[in-house]
Formats: sequence, structure tokens, C-alpha cells
Amino acid sequence: MLAATLINPMLPTLKLTDAVSTALDWMDEFRTPQLVVTEGDEYRGIVSEAILLDLPDAAQSLVDVIRQHEDVYATEDQHVYELLRIANQFGLKVLPVLAEEHTLTGTIIVSEMLERFADLLGVQEKGAVLVLKVAERDYSLSEISRLIESNGTKVLSSIYASPAPYTSPDDSRLTLKLNRTNITPIIATLERFGYYIEEAHANDPIESVDQERLDMLLRYLAT
Repeated sequence: MLAATLINPMLPTLKLTDAVSTALDWMDEFRTPQLVVTEGDEYRGIVSEAILLDLPDAAQSLVDVIRQHEDVYATEDQHVYELLRIANQFGLKVLPVLAEEHTLTGTIIVSEMLERFADLLGVQEKGAVLVLKVAERDYSLSEISRLIESNGTKVLSSIYASPAPYTSPDDSRLTLKLNRTNITPIIATLERFGYYIEEAHANDPIESVDQERLDMLLRYLAT
């Protein structure tokens, strides 16, 4: 999923000669607190509703208004993982996508990108979520997937989080979204092969594999 495929063609782009009132009207119409500004085809930054609302003269042009993030943008071939990092780092609600020579290709609405990313992860699919605590040296997604598939279940998506600096290498977490809600046999298989299930979320009740961990296993995933 690349930046070029996430552009919203309906979102307008402001010009430096546009008035503050025009920017605020478009922000209200398209329900976004930020919009991209260009000069010709060249990207010139982002204006934010919070700043515009504080201005005393709504008739003044954007050329005299504070514009932010002039050096923050995505390129057409950047992957959604990198786009999410940029949006999160700078607190963006919209993300400009640039071609060569700093020319604007279009704008991504970050909330729409998150929805598309959620679909990519299988969030809308009914199924269980498992969180495994794994040591980096023992991590093998192919092995874990094989054990899960031996129970007639597929891994829809996975997220591996490395341990934070200065913490134990055994503190990594692997989150798995499965296409099945009855995961008691899967938990039993994984634990038999030495994997520690830190969390288990499902729509079907999970039979107790270990009575003292029953409360943890009886959490649910809203779908």
C-alpha cells in the first residue's frame, strides 16, 4: 500500500493567495483541521485551523499566515508503514504527497489511511487476537504460523514489537490476528511447544488451559 494509492482526490488544495476565510470554510466542509498549501504546483506547507481561528482578519491571504511542516511530506512510492511514522511523528491530520521537484501530487487524509491500514491488518475480520511474549533469539514467525495452521487456523496479520532499549531481550511481543474465535486448541498447542501466551482475546469462551490464568483468557475482542 503506497502513498500514491492513498491520495484523496476530492480534498482541495489551498493557494497562497486564498483568504483565511476560504481555508476555514473548506476545513469545515471537509471536516479536517489541516489543509495543504501550494504556490503553483509547489508544496508550501500546511495550515492549521487552530492557528487560523486566532487571526483577527479572516480576509487576509495565506501568504501572510504561519505555515507549518514545509519540509515534511511523503513521496509517491513510500509504504504505509513509513507514512504512519511520519504522520505520528509530526501530529499530522493530512499528509502531502510530492513528486519530483517538490511538486504536489495530492493529499492523504490520515484518518482514511488508518482505516485502510486497519483493513490491511484484518481488523474488520471476525477472529481472535493472541499476544505472545517471545525472546528475540527464539522468534520464528514461520514456526509459530505452522503450529497455528496445524489447528486449521490462519494468521490474518502479525505485529512484532522489539524490546525497548535497556530492557530484557525476552520482552518482545508478537501480536497475531487469527481467522478463528475458538482458540483453546491453539493456545494448548503453542504452550506445549514452550510459547508464553501473555494475552488472548476472542469472541468465543476459552476453556481454561490453566485455571489460575482463566481471567486473562476470558477477555474479548469487540468486532
